[in-house]
Amino acid sequence: MGYVDDVIKMVIKKNPAEPEFHQAVKEVLESLRAVVDANEEKYRREALLERLVEPDRQIKFRVPWVDDRGQVQVNTGYRVQFNNAIGPYKGGLRLHPSVNLGIIKFLGFEQIFKNSLTGLPIGGGKGGSDFDPKGKSDREVLAFCTSFVSELYKYIGADVDVPAGDIGTGAREIGYMFGTYKKITGSFEGVFTGKGLTYGGSLARTEATGYGLLYLTQEMLKFNGIDIKGKTIAISGAGNVAIYAAQKAEQLGATVVTASDSNGWIYDPEGIDIAALREIKEVKRARLTEYKKYRPKSEYYEGKGIWTVQCDIALPCATQNELTIEDAKALVANGCIAVAEGANMPTTLDATQFLQEHGVLFAPGKAANAGGVATSALEMTQNSERLSWTFEEVDSKLQQIMVNIFHNIEDAASRYNAKGNYVVGANIAGFEKVANAMISQGIW
Repeated sequence: MGYVDDVIKMVIKKNPAEPEFHQAVKEVLESLRAVVDANEEKYRREALLERLVEPDRQIKFRVPWVDDRGQVQVNTGYRVQFNNAIGPYKGGLRLHPSVNLGIIKFLGFEQIFKNSLTGLPIGGGKGGSDFDPKGKSDREVLAFCTSFVSELYKYIGADVDVPAGDIGTGAREIGYMFGTYKKITGSFEGVFTGKGLTYGGSLARTEATGYGLLYLTQEMLKFNGIDIKGKTIAISGAGNVAIYAAQKAEQLGATVVTASDSNGWIYDPEGIDIAALREIKEVKRARLTEYKKYRPKSEYYEGKGIWTVQCDIALPCATQNELTIEDAKALVANGCIAVAEGANMPTTLDATQFLQEHGVLFAPGKAANAGGVATSALEMTQNSERLSWTFEEVDSKLQQIMVNIFHNIEDAASRYNAKGNYVVGANIAGFEKVANAMISQGIW
């Protein structure tokens, strides 16, 4: 049994009941075999992989707050600071009932490589809580955020750990959290990203993950001799990533025909009305059943099935493991030529392998959705310099970062005889930088 196999076995044994974390570690380490085998003696001696898969620290804490009825509620908060070899911990805060330690660890582990791929000096971390902001009043969300940060503040800082938004954590939540941190510490610093424009936020941050996804997808297609213009795109999700991915796709001349939420999905063969989608989700905070009021000819379906729609390009932008092997088979049967992940690990391992085996171009989330964290790092830079860049400046930097990411992962795949395998390329390119930094800094 090789070094990679030993470490995967150890992770499963040490972290029982954390299947998402197991999946993330296995996906990364399996694709690093060529690199690890070439350096096995050195990496084993320094326990490099053991140190890589073990977080620097895992913080778990109680979050009590009072709801509008005067009832005390108790949630659990998490922050996993995974690796700061190349910069301060950086990663979002997920607020969703499904959140547990294993999910936060999988997200934090992925973040190490995603952040490395940006070329910017940021390490990997992630956090959140099983609190659900849906259906809560502003006062209840404020009560939760105040309690959450009254514990979290001890572990974060502009040069230590810089949280950001994620599922359930938008501008409202970040504002409340930043305000609480400032009140407790008396310090106005760039400790959160995704802030409002009036107090240190960056233009283009809202659009960044979705726009970045399309910039990388466009470059991947271009490199393979394909023009994105005129292509039909299926997108899952209806949150920040999905909305702005759809917007940029249409700007590039493609037609987006789907969107989804936790209840169901819509199909609009004439092209999704982005303005209507934004009003339903960002203003009304309503369900997608409302979409037919704007576009009567569109179709709404309960439950799953979005990947049965005929499309040229599929962009899963909802949540982990949403695109299964059966979905992959449907996409291939319908002639899909490319899949790029807008969410974190939205494609199961067997589905990823099936797509690659059938010649579908596949861009993994740690590369394809890195635009959000890249722009967060640009926000950190602006905060440090006490500057504010224009939308065009930030967007231009974002586009260049995403183009560079694609070519770096393509180069890494080619160097290790895996040409066209962008999963392998992304993992190797992200790993090499972090591994070199870890080895250079001694045993910590």
